[in-house]
Amino acid sequence: MLKLTDEQLDWLTERIPDHQPSPKGGRPALDKRRAMQGIFWILDNGAKWKDLPKRFGSKSAVHRWFKRWVEDGVFENIMRDAGRLVEERDGYRLYECFIDATFSKAKGGGDGIGCTRAGKGVKIMVLVDARGLPVAVDTASASPHESQLVQRLFDFMLTNDAPERIVGDKAYDSDGLDAELDAAGIELIAPHRRDRKKKHKTQDGRSLRRYKRRWTVERTIGWIQHFRRLCIRWEKSTLMFQGFLHIGCTLLLLKEVLG
Repeated sequence: MLKLTDEQLDWLTERIPDHQPSPKGGRPALDKRRAMQGIFWILDNGAKWKDLPKRFGSKSAVHRWFKRWVEDGVFENIMRDAGRLVEERDGYRLYECFIDATFSKAKGGGDGIGCTRAGKGVKIMVLVDARGLPVAVDTASASPHESQLVQRLFDFMLTNDAPERIVGDKAYDSDGLDAELDAAGIELIAPHRRDRKKKHKTQDGRSLRRYKRRWTVERTIGWIQHFRRLCIRWEKSTLMFQGFLHIGCTLLLLKEVLG
């Protein structure tokens, strides 16, 4: 089972705003440290909120604070802070980035869901650097082709600089995507689909050698799937599901710099 270290917990809670008490009084707010531990327990175990152990406080209170922090963009900002921490400590390896997606079934329905042969669900799009650290993540309906979802990743980049090249599988073999990335100064490397005619081939065999290291992003997706709450989407709200994704990726970044 994955564990949240004290150093990681301290770093996270420092960036969560304190509760402002009501002038009319009322119950004291739940300790945000305990609340964060409870949220991590849900993320790690994939359990229902009603099964949250009592040691983390009231399940309704922990869920309420999670919802408020997600709506306020707290976890998105925390992930950006973690990205800046990586840049300050050792930096991203942007000379070679890898892209892939994973499918999460949507058991509870909700917004932002698409239909596939595997059922209804969402895609988690992941862009990682040469070491496998998340550079950008996003969730989208499972219906569109992956090549149509790449540009959305650039709306949530954790780095100031763009990658030099992006390596993907055959799903990203698209002339349109190739042209869009080339206009941004990014080289796209992806094996050709079988139906591509020889005269229309654009990839050089030397560049495709980098494809052998695509296991880097597959390993990162494996790390993400260790968080069981991300394997199946139970949240009806895309925003809430993204909140769990941002926390999970933040922990991957913190593990690199804080241990």
